[in-house]
Amino acid sequence: MTVSLILASQSPSRRAVLAAAGVIPVIHVSEVDEPAALRDAANARGVSVEQMSAEERVSILARAKALAVYESWKLVADTAASASGDLVVGYPLEAESAESESSESASSALADDSQSDVTHNVDTAQTRDFSGVKVPTKTFDIHDFAHMNEYCKDCNSVLIVGCDSMFLLDGECYGKPHTPTLAAARIKQMSGKTGELFTGHCLIDAKSGKTVCKVSRASVTFAHMSDEEIRAYVETGEPLEVAGSFTLEGFGGAFIEGIQGDPHGVLGISLPLLRQMVCDLGYAWQDLWNSRKLESEAIKDDPTSEEVPKENVHQPGDGWVMCDCGRKHWGHNGAAGVLLARRDDATGRVTHVVMQHRALWSAEGGTWGIPGGAISDGETAIEGALRESFEEANITSQDIDVVGAYCENHGNWRYTTVFAFEKPGHSVNPCAHDDESMEIKWVPIDDVPNLKLLTAMRTDWPSFRTRLDSLASTR
Repeated sequence: MTVSLILASQSPSRRAVLAAAGVIPVIHVSEVDEPAALRDAANARGVSVEQMSAEERVSILARAKALAVYESWKLVADTAASASGDLVVGYPLEAESAESESSESASSALADDSQSDVTHNVDTAQTRDFSGVKVPTKTFDIHDFAHMNEYCKDCNSVLIVGCDSMFLLDGECYGKPHTPTLAAARIKQMSGKTGELFTGHCLIDAKSGKTVCKVSRASVTFAHMSDEEIRAYVETGEPLEVAGSFTLEGFGGAFIEGIQGDPHGVLGISLPLLRQMVCDLGYAWQDLWNSRKLESEAIKDDPTSEEVPKENVHQPGDGWVMCDCGRKHWGHNGAAGVLLARRDDATGRVTHVVMQHRALWSAEGGTWGIPGGAISDGETAIEGALRESFEEANITSQDIDVVGAYCENHGNWRYTTVFAFEKPGHSVNPCAHDDESMEIKWVPIDDVPNLKLLTAMRTDWPSFRTRLDSLASTR
């Protein structure tokens, strides 16, 4: 059995600890308002936040983070489960003379002056292009995705883990200092002393809702630090956004003289404790092992830069595939995106669609397409499209209806376009949620062909427009 783990945190150290242990988690930031969560919990108990112990506080915050991601996961799962309509699957590589026709079409596209300033940051200059090819298709029920994602078939469960750390010194709880002044004052106070680091863990079985919460504890002894050392350490920026104003794995490691307890807990997530929690929910720890050799990781950066990012957080399923069509495509399990349409209240006709202006560092950067990305291990194509479109474009699952899909199947890789409408009385406010986009916006449907479209979108748009109009006329 394979179990997918979602980490409700963007902490690089937590992800690194898991990855080193063979678990590549899906990263889903909780966006919990931590001070508000603590105030609410304290009010419910009739005490002040200051009266709660460090152990209580990290437990509350870990649970809040895990629950927030669980609720988001449920919205995606529920929207995917309520999808209706047909899944049309196209098989372009099975078309007669598809290879020669698509090659000619690609050459023609490269010669098109309207595309001359497009940035290409992959080995091949074009994404898939089958314009002029009569693609054979088959139609399935929209929920018949299992055969298209091998990892989805094998993944029986999803676990969500939330964590929070807090450092206790001389009876005072230290969270993240956020400012250099506060960090310097705290580190000066910690110099030469021993304190206790508490890390709360909350693990939720997404499919059953069962929850386990535990706290790890470790004593940390600091070296005596000079004022110059403290100043230099603060200037690195490292201690500003970490609990207790120190890290074990970074610049701060040289100033830590001893640890009693679980060192992984000091890094933000305790592997022995998490293993126990996984077992408490009825799973085996090795069921979470999913590491595969990834290409060199790159960091997300300025989307208007043409430089490929240097440190991008890879999710399970991320990576390039050398496709049977002869090009490189993104996503070990394929990729998917959402084509979201808005209709006129009176006529029901489609008036706008959400479009993504792609970051310059991406493949065919500077073109327009739809928000989407690699399908993660354990996801259907619809779930992957919904998750990616929220992460990239703030397309909220609870505000849309999935009404159909088109999957272009290349054999060892496929891309699924999920068609969706805003629900009646609901409104989606798209925006660029990350640095993969220069802009996300509603575009009048008649204006889409005038945009500099991603090659694949330019090829598919006429049929997509026809299908959107057909879906709108029947609803």
